[in-house]
Amino acid sequence: MAGVSKVAPTPLLKDELDIVIPTIRNLDFLEMWRPFFEQYHLIIVQDGDPSKVIKVPEGFDYELYNRNDINRILGPKASCISFKDSACRCFGYMVSKKKYIFTIDDDCFVAKDPSGKDINALEQHIKNLLTPSTPFFFNTLYDPYREGADFVRGYPFSLREGIPTAVSHGLWLNIPDYDAPTQLVKPLERNTRFVDAVLTIPKGTLFPMCGMNLAFNRELIGPAMYFGLMGDGQPIGRYDDMWAGWCMKVICDHLGLGVKTGLPYIWHSKASNPFVNLKKEYKGIYWQEELIPFFQSATLPKDCTTVQSCYIELSKQVKAKLGKVDDYFLKLADAMVTWVEAWDELNPSGEKSVENGVVAK
Repeated sequence: MAGVSKVAPTPLLKDELDIVIPTIRNLDFLEMWRPFFEQYHLIIVQDGDPSKVIKVPEGFDYELYNRNDINRILGPKASCISFKDSACRCFGYMVSKKKYIFTIDDDCFVAKDPSGKDINALEQHIKNLLTPSTPFFFNTLYDPYREGADFVRGYPFSLREGIPTAVSHGLWLNIPDYDAPTQLVKPLERNTRFVDAVLTIPKGTLFPMCGMNLAFNRELIGPAMYFGLMGDGQPIGRYDDMWAGWCMKVICDHLGLGVKTGLPYIWHSKASNPFVNLKKEYKGIYWQEELIPFFQSATLPKDCTTVQSCYIELSKQVKAKLGKVDDYFLKLADAMVTWVEAWDELNPSGEKSVENGVVAK
């Protein structure tokens, strides 16, 4: 109609979500994301040399924190934030004041769906987080809350309400998220399969969480999203998101919270160097064979009703059981406690207990 100006719709959760980006370089990649990110608040965590000036394209609303800021804000507790590793991103989770977090790497671009349309990854993550999860009984039609889907015959009616979704784990087209040995064996492999599905990861099942295209409900699970001690001065790298994923899943299973994986896809533009990766992952490749059975058998006592109390209890078990694997895990267990203490200092509203996914204020 002539004379009627079209008002752009307000994006979902505009004032309730922060986008966290770890980086060591200028953020030109944001230009591609401008239509989807411009109305949201960004928290940029600059790794490496704090004297280097990082350029952010005009028009974005952002806060930028470098290592000097982390040291100033956390004081002695800054030791729990990794240096020269993308694990530094979890500082952004800690300083955010929003209910939801979306985190993305700076080598991730907008992907296209099979029809050629740009994928609004953030919008899909929000849909995942705002609809329930079904970890107690698998629905063979994947996400039953999606338009055009429902619960299949034989699905118990008592479980159809689902439980709150704490984490939405997105995937990647182009460069797959492989470990160094697989990268070396398949240097030219690319992921071209777009699977149009979201599913809930069942209770009791662990998964390899990738941090480059990830969203979560900070209020429900934030204190468990610690990306560990990695990078400079540590014997291991590239297990930061894995560690967070294993800890988070054990706690979600205990507290009655859900985790989804699948859509949305982003376009992962460049593969990291497999030889550098092998050096970072070398010990982790051995250690994970003991870490995964540890997490598979980990149980938390009933009186752990907050994410913080669950995480502290898990840190004790890490110290007692994984400390025998390597002294690194004694240091990591201490850092887990420091992380929770720092979280509570910056977020002093008090611990919230969670009973079957319901937050008690």
